[in-house]
Amino acid sequence: MNVIETKNLTKVYKNNRGARNVSLTVEKGDIMGLLGPNGSGKTTVMKAILNLVHSEGKVKIFGMDLHEDFEKIMSRTGALIEAPAIYKDMTAYQNVKMHAAMYPGTDKERIEHILDVVHLLPYKNDKAGKFSLGMKQRLGLAIAFVSDPELIILDEPVNGLDIEGVVEIREIIKKLNQEKGVTFLISSHMASEIEKTCNKVAVMYESELIARSTTEDALRLHPSMEDYFLSVVKEKRGEVIL
Repeated sequence: MNVIETKNLTKVYKNNRGARNVSLTVEKGDIMGLLGPNGSGKTTVMKAILNLVHSEGKVKIFGMDLHEDFEKIMSRTGALIEAPAIYKDMTAYQNVKMHAAMYPGTDKERIEHILDVVHLLPYKNDKAGKFSLGMKQRLGLAIAFVSDPELIILDEPVNGLDIEGVVEIREIIKKLNQEKGVTFLISSHMASEIEKTCNKVAVMYESELIARSTTEDALRLHPSMEDYFLSVVKEKRGEVIL
């Protein structure tokens, strides 16, 4: 089953950046990595998939049309795009509870379970304004998880984190994928992180999706994900030159 399917997704801004004719498929159970440099169009693709920006082309999620079945789709989807929406004067528990109010049946036990998953339960009564960058990122993940989603979209989830924070986020993603079958679409400009976290990769470069592969195949043919990225970019540049 295809959880995400885009066809010729296009959103171009006045500065000529954005995304052009992106056709992407994410299957159920995938951890799909969207790899590319800053400004390559990764965030634009994610925002278009979440209907946060108007775009052209087709987007289907869970087999449903994004615009016709938006509410149904969002009830099964969690996301963390750019900076997490956190209220600094509220505790970790209060932040999650506020977002949980949109999902009937989310009780105290569920909220504490979510905080435990992201390793914040011991700090549930601490104000978010005092949190480190890594803790704020984990709180953002907790908010994305609150609806018990089948699909989670994360834009640069480890950007700016220290080594321990990066490892923690990676372990949380893999645990949810393996134990609950959650499908992920994750963007990153770090090839090594895509290599360690994702089972599939799609490369964005200059607003276009230029290559797709399983991580296994990419690493079978190249020494590292970084080498794979450089190889497909070099090939793309060769096409432009020709």
